[in-house]
Amino acid sequence: MQRRDLLLLGGALPLWRMARAQPAFDHGHAAWDALLARYVKLAGDGRSSRVDYAGFLADRAALGAYLSSLSAVSAAQYAGWSKPQQYAFLANAYNALTVEKILTRWPNIKSIRDFGTLIGNPWKDRFFTLLGKPQHLDGIEHETMRAAGVFDEPRVHVAVNCASIGCPLLDRKALVGTSAAALDAQLEDLMRRFMADRTRNRYNAQTKTLELSKIFDWYADDFRKGGRSFLGYAGFGRVTEVGARYAELLADGEAERALLRSQQAKIVHLDYDWSLNAAGR
Repeated sequence: MQRRDLLLLGGALPLWRMARAQPAFDHGHAAWDALLARYVKLAGDGRSSRVDYAGFLADRAALGAYLSSLSAVSAAQYAGWSKPQQYAFLANAYNALTVEKILTRWPNIKSIRDFGTLIGNPWKDRFFTLLGKPQHLDGIEHETMRAAGVFDEPRVHVAVNCASIGCPLLDRKALVGTSAAALDAQLEDLMRRFMADRTRNRYNAQTKTLELSKIFDWYADDFRKGGRSFLGYAGFGRVTEVGARYAELLADGEAERALLRSQQAKIVHLDYDWSLNAAGR
């Protein structure tokens, strides 16, 4: 080997070592997945969950390490990812950061709204850095995940968790962006469990009304967009199609299910429970 080749090889070696020191981002979110498996408790039917915030607090260093890995992702790096990878990143970040926010006041907190709805608003507080800039939770959900033309995915409302009993469950598994099919399967599973939870969504045979979570009132436009998301999911043309699509989960009798499929049932929205989704409470 000539001296010139040796010099080139010698110059390249430090760069190679540097690259090895910066591993690729884990789109399986194994660190967050392990924390969820340890500190999220599912109800017996698997349709709702409670969070062991005391456990998270004792293991806060592990949570902090995961959050640091999220903050280390640059905007340019994120832009080079697939849509499923971006979506899973944002959803997991939202959920992990919400847990971190609760821990700043645990155990002296009964609701995420205890932070305030104007001053101290937990969704407007820029308490973390993401993609290279100070950010807040609303920036993740409303300004990015729900923004028109970005994902157009109505199941965002089961992907992110607001630490409240009224919210769809926080699952014991992280969302994964390894493939569109894997993420789609997770989102649909979460959606089906939410729709099957009779404390949040149900057909009332006595009043002959479809009683839905307040989420379908607040974010009705998300379910009216129709079309097709990046995951190939056919969006809802109108909110009544939610009842039609999940009729077998919302009602027990075939006649009631047929009514829901016909989209003729009157819809009322249930009160939202902002109580903290803490285990043992």
